[in-house]
Amino acid sequence: MIRRAHALAAALWLCACDPGAGPVYDASGVVRAVRAEERLVTIEHGDIEGLMPAMTMSFDVADAALLDGIEPGQYVEFRLSLRDEKFEIVTLEAPGGDTGVVGSSGSAPDPLARADAPAPDFALVDQDGRPASLSALRGKLVVLDFVFTRCPGPCPILTGLLVDAREGLSAADRARVHFVSLTLDPAFDTPEVLRAYAQARHIDTAGWSFVTGPAAEVEAVVRAYGVGSTRQPNGDIDHTLATFLISADGMIARRYLGVSHDPAVIRADLERLL
Repeated sequence: MIRRAHALAAALWLCACDPGAGPVYDASGVVRAVRAEERLVTIEHGDIEGLMPAMTMSFDVADAALLDGIEPGQYVEFRLSLRDEKFEIVTLEAPGGDTGVVGSSGSAPDPLARADAPAPDFALVDQDGRPASLSALRGKLVVLDFVFTRCPGPCPILTGLLVDAREGLSAADRARVHFVSLTLDPAFDTPEVLRAYAQARHIDTAGWSFVTGPAAEVEAVVRAYGVGSTRQPNGDIDHTLATFLISADGMIARRYLGVSHDPAVIRADLERLL
């Protein structure tokens, strides 16, 4: 109870005193992964009224102490605050500490392809119908994310963040980096649809591939990276919002979770590796 009161007080203080604070949203769901060292938690949440539909998403946490005692499998209630155009959790509680999944041990492993491991290869096609593979990009840094064009919100936000990160690079550095966005909805996201998605966002595809292919082959890549996806009855696709920075020798150098990371951080990581 004391911790809950403290967290609520902190949230109210943020809203009242922080000039960058915006609206707040109450939500609930089941924890799927906790990364305390990165102040990140992945939650399979229900509809967040006025913000986003139900999905599985990673969120920044305002205070690492909020993750104390939080484990995969727990049902949690949380509050999101929009601060400086980024969402972060300002209160997080597991009422009763019970799990939200029957049979859950409360210690599910991180399913994502891990940093410092070889990045799984793929051989698909891009927005122009040309072959697209990770091995063909060896020697360049690769920024890989997973999206779908009918996504109601998070995917376009993620694309916008990566556009900002890319545009901040010098022309010389930009030539040494390739962005890859792999669709989670290959049945709908044909090369033509992906090309229209890129054009609508004024993206120069000379250094950015929007990738699709046969459903089974795309699903194999999604599984290899541990992103996971579940199609809902309304057509929406729940998935982990994960972006991978892959080094020139094909190793995963870093993972970014959610859509609240700073494009300047990605840009700085790229410049450091370059």
